[in-house]
Amino acid sequence: MEFRKLGRSGLKISEITYGNWLTHGSQVENDVATQCVRAALDAGISTFDTADVYANGAAEVVLGEALKGERRESLEVFTKVYWPVGPKGKNDVGLSRKHVLEGIDNSLERLGMDYVDLYQAHRYDHETPLEETISAFADVVAAGKALYIGVSEWTADQIRAGQALATQAGFRLVSNQPQYSALYRVIEGQVVPTSRELGLSQIVFSPVAQGVLTGKYLPGQQPPAGSRATDDKGGAQMISRWMRDDVLAAVQELKPVAADLGLSMAALAVAWVLQNDNVAAAIIGASRPEQVTDNVKASGVRLPAEVMTKIDDLLGGVVASDPALTAASAPYQRPA
Repeated sequence: MEFRKLGRSGLKISEITYGNWLTHGSQVENDVATQCVRAALDAGISTFDTADVYANGAAEVVLGEALKGERRESLEVFTKVYWPVGPKGKNDVGLSRKHVLEGIDNSLERLGMDYVDLYQAHRYDHETPLEETISAFADVVAAGKALYIGVSEWTADQIRAGQALATQAGFRLVSNQPQYSALYRVIEGQVVPTSRELGLSQIVFSPVAQGVLTGKYLPGQQPPAGSRATDDKGGAQMISRWMRDDVLAAVQELKPVAADLGLSMAALAVAWVLQNDNVAAAIIGASRPEQVTDNVKASGVRLPAEVMTKIDDLLGGVVASDPALTAASAPYQRPA
């Protein structure tokens, strides 16, 4: 396992990070989830990403239990705040001072930890003044409940404004967590250049495009039983944008590329995002321990320039690259 610095900070994290977004507490049983975490630790992964909203808090509980007994100083644990959790009342959502300060306490209780290494704004809150949000995060850091602060799916302009206020408040944003894959490249035009300038790294999720880049979905055929595309708990909705025959056919063309490199399709997809020097980590998820073992083979892989060009040529017609898609991911009105 190789490690990378997180933004313009001194924190090093594993370039393959384990995340439990659509699995722990919802799709897989807790004992299997624990096996996946153990597989991650055995593979050298030290960084774990979750969020309060995942499985309505259950994912944090499962992750905390799975990591119990590990040396806390040897781990980097990330969580997030924004989306509604619990009864979903009017103040159980967003980045108000009330929700941020209550959110960190609730997350720490579920995780069974005294602090998280990174606390992230899970979306931009258009209903709360940014000054209020940044002030609340400053207090979280001052209280020792989070060591670093990051954001998720913020636009370049939002990152710039947030960094300016954070600097005034005595800390700095160190990361952004966007969706990024060989199929979904919307951060490349604006978010990545701005992040490089301001000292933020990307911690990217869905590097295998919700499983499409594994090649298991075939054009003109029904999705395999039990796959994410058939899951009505959230997986099917997320993957639906890629379930087109033109996308699936283009992905099939990547199979010989992966084979020539001695990689699985999934490992090739993870390796692809790690070629971007602004990416500190690629978040992988798993419903089986062997998926973790396969994905970590991407660590340390250097893809030749001709391979990167070949992937661009094969996927060029189906890639999403519109920067406006980042802004579209954050609702203008809170969902509660």
